[in-house]
Amino acid sequence: MIAIIKYNGGNVNSVQNAVSRLNADSIITDDFDTIRNADRVIFPGVGEASSTMENLKEKGLDLLIPSLRQPVLGICLGMQLMCGDNEEGNTIGMGIFDIRVRKFPAKDIVPHMGWNTVSQLRSDLFSGIEDNSDVYFVHSYYCEQSEFATSVCDYILPFSASLQKDNFYAMQFHPEKSGTVGNRLLENFLKL
Repeated sequence: MIAIIKYNGGNVNSVQNAVSRLNADSIITDDFDTIRNADRVIFPGVGEASSTMENLKEKGLDLLIPSLRQPVLGICLGMQLMCGDNEEGNTIGMGIFDIRVRKFPAKDIVPHMGWNTVSQLRSDLFSGIEDNSDVYFVHSYYCEQSEFATSVCDYILPFSASLQKDNFYAMQFHPEKSGTVGNRLLENFLKL
């Protein structure tokens, strides 16, 4: 069973639909026991960092998520909240990845929205996916380059497009909106 974490961030239904297309059972939940006992956990997100982090704290999910031992996948805002210092609302994330989250420079077109390439792929999640594949992004804040980066994207500046540390995986882009590449990424995650 795949637990998709329920909180005030959007996007949970489209993630569940993508998982269902892969013939995997999932549940949208904020129940601690269900999340702890799931085979895999997906932490999706669309929204604003500070209010979302407050919602996670109210439910205790900010302490539960970093304690999980099964494979965990953060998506978009989920990835950013798995990091540390975040410029959006001066938010302190969960610190799973010791990375700063910064706003793209205002002089350019923000948000970064649409298809873009990811390169320097290095993770089991990218098995069977070619370097410079296109994926779908929607974000105004980015995770700085890091030793945890498993792919890089260049929009205004290079940034970490995906991360991995131990059992924690994260993607700034939306695999559920990234066509065949996104399906393969989710399929790879379900096989970890």
